[in-house]
Amino acid sequence: MCGIVGYIGNRQADELIIKGLERLEYRGYDSSGIAILNGALKVHKKQGKVAALRAIVNEHDTTGTLGIGHTRWATHGEPNDINAHPHLGGRGRLALVHNGIIENYGVLKNALMAEGHTFESDTDTEVLVHLIEEIQREGNLSLEEAVRLALNRVEGAYAIAVIDRENPDILVGARKASPLVVGIGEDEFFIGSDASPFLDHTKKVVYLDDNQIASISRTKGLKIKNTANETQPPFIQELDLQIEALEKDGYEHFMLKEIHEQPQTIVDAMRGRISSKDGLVYLRGIEEFANRFVRANRIIIVACGTSYHSGLIGEYLIEDLARIPVEVEYASEFRYRNPILNEGDIVIALSQSGETADTLAALELAKQKGAMIYGIVNSVGSSIARLTDAGSYIHCGPEIGVASTKAFTGQVTVLTILALSLAQKLSTISNTELQQYLRELELIPEKVREVLEENDHIRYIAQEIKNHDNALYLGRGYNFPVALEGALKLKEISYVHAEGYPAAEMKHGPIALIDENMPVIVMATNPSAYEKIVSNVQEVVARKGRVIAIVNQGEKAISKIADHIIEIPATDEPFSPLLSVIPLQLLSYHIAVELGRNVDQPRNLAKSVTVE
Repeated sequence: MCGIVGYIGNRQADELIIKGLERLEYRGYDSSGIAILNGALKVHKKQGKVAALRAIVNEHDTTGTLGIGHTRWATHGEPNDINAHPHLGGRGRLALVHNGIIENYGVLKNALMAEGHTFESDTDTEVLVHLIEEIQREGNLSLEEAVRLALNRVEGAYAIAVIDRENPDILVGARKASPLVVGIGEDEFFIGSDASPFLDHTKKVVYLDDNQIASISRTKGLKIKNTANETQPPFIQELDLQIEALEKDGYEHFMLKEIHEQPQTIVDAMRGRISSKDGLVYLRGIEEFANRFVRANRIIIVACGTSYHSGLIGEYLIEDLARIPVEVEYASEFRYRNPILNEGDIVIALSQSGETADTLAALELAKQKGAMIYGIVNSVGSSIARLTDAGSYIHCGPEIGVASTKAFTGQVTVLTILALSLAQKLSTISNTELQQYLRELELIPEKVREVLEENDHIRYIAQEIKNHDNALYLGRGYNFPVALEGALKLKEISYVHAEGYPAAEMKHGPIALIDENMPVIVMATNPSAYEKIVSNVQEVVARKGRVIAIVNQGEKAISKIADHIIEIPATDEPFSPLLSVIPLQLLSYHIAVELGRNVDQPRNLAKSVTVE
């Protein structure tokens, strides 16, 4: 949620920062801005995409080797030029960019106004930079010390970068509950919400922890303290990430590229973790805490959005294969309903970014209650990865499209391996069954490739149904969460209202909506409920609903009565979501393209929700 870029070194900062903002634009695209220090603070801000900011910057002299930039997803204050970051202090000495929410900004603002401060914007961020500048002025303090003291008065979440007109040789960054990473180059330093802005310049990074402040000096290098003024040694990591992963690679949109990457990303999620030949299923995080897992009273999965749907599939997998009770909770609700937790529980967090604010807060609560916490994330070095007792990366690489695709299948793949690992340890399936499951799981990437070959057929179906204002998605068993995910994808990127339902629940309300103007997308690949699904389809057809059915190759009954069918290879039922979700991703994508939507950057959404 919002993207931060900063640079200090010997090169011109403006182009480095603008390019960095373009790579971070998936985090927010309501407005953007840049501040360059070269004697004076040169600040340019513009509502809209980074391209609009670039056009303005190109018309001005923005030479300078120290600067910060920001691309915004609006929280406090509507998206406009004034509310865009960076914001200046009351005397114009400091410039600051911020991701997060300062919860007590109202109290701070009133106190500052009583001292004569005036504010131009509606943002909490402007209050913070005024506060830092006031503390700096009163105590004649260094920028680092003023930031530290100010943050001790702040309640909420933040990642910030600050520069000082009176000190052109220092860049200060800090974080709490919102990501910030420092890139270390040759006589130059970078700062970013993630590493993508500077990946082509350095792969050496330091991920800041909560309550840490990074003071980056041209002459003294990087020093880290916490808000208690204790020096913290930086932990430098070398990223294993290629710049090509951040490019579209010939695809029209990142989302389409990421859909087509899934055969490989599923392989990457399985690599080194399963072998049907050896009967091997291995997740290091599970092995390290095997006793806790096999003795668990229950497993609670917490997540938001698409990750919540992955968690629902995880519930089916773990209960079906390992016979451990599982509950799946929206992280935002879990933390506020006084949940019952004890030391015998395991809480699993799912998050692509590893920075989702509500999920992090849910984990903190679980940790306080003594439960073991386990993370399944994509982003290396993320907050959830560092907070949890153990966990697993899904190894999907950067996901730039706001609507999650490959992260969903990556999470489901890791949850499948987790369920099989627990089933093996608890002997709830035989070795013969385990090897059969592993053989089939190893075939999934090639079967996904087969589904992707249906792209042109799915595009045709999208053209046929694109003008409908509503859609209903139905599924049973393992494919009910897939129906929820398909409906979410359509809403996210095409702005078409859609609902996902258990197919049997259609008769308990949604059937009243069905007519010739209601496309009904049915997941019909479950052998265990096949006859029931056929009956559901007949009920829709009887009311003139338009049926698009996802069926196994060679299916006969539904194919005779549906308006459109999309055939996918058959697989073992626990693995069917990994295949049935692919047509839904493509269908949503093509409908959105047909409607002229901005597929990678849908309105009002940002990739990583790091504020509550």
